[in-house]
Amino acid sequence: MPRYGMMIDTRRCVGCFACRLACQMKNTLGPAEGFVHFEHLETGTYPNVDAEVVPLQCMHCEDAPCQHVCPTGATFTNEDGVVLVDESKCIGCKYCMVACPYGVRMIEEKSGVVEKCRFCWSDELGGPNSPSCVSTCIANARVFGDLDDPESEVSKAIAANDAKPIAGDLTKASIYYVR
Repeated sequence: MPRYGMMIDTRRCVGCFACRLACQMKNTLGPAEGFVHFEHLETGTYPNVDAEVVPLQCMHCEDAPCQHVCPTGATFTNEDGVVLVDESKCIGCKYCMVACPYGVRMIEEKSGVVEKCRFCWSDELGGPNSPSCVSTCIANARVFGDLDDPESEVSKAIAANDAKPIAGDLTKASIYYVR
């Protein structure tokens, strides 16, 4: 079984928000809704200042805290390691929102269901396509694939760039960052 994940290179990200817009379009989200959020960080002191844009989204944790607190089992991890939400089971209690250490869950306006990035997972198509955020990125800052395949593009990119999860070992995240 594959275990899907992503690498995001913040050195390449230009903060154009194309990934967020592509995600909104793919998931029919409103203008104020998004599964991708951005942190803007500044380091250094004037006049030697650097700016970094850090895209954040569901980290698809191996032992997802959001899943443990869900009283209905609406949040679950499929066999490919993708954390998903069964909309028919979600009661909108927001426990998962509180449990997520990354603060990346949101209430979808139309349904009242708590939602998040799904890696563009589609059961009808037999799994993920290339997520829209990856295929849209103008800077090629994102790589997606099977983390358990050492020959996959994402595994090679993680190794070559010494990419790490954004919060170290806080959770066993499937999103790796180059910073």
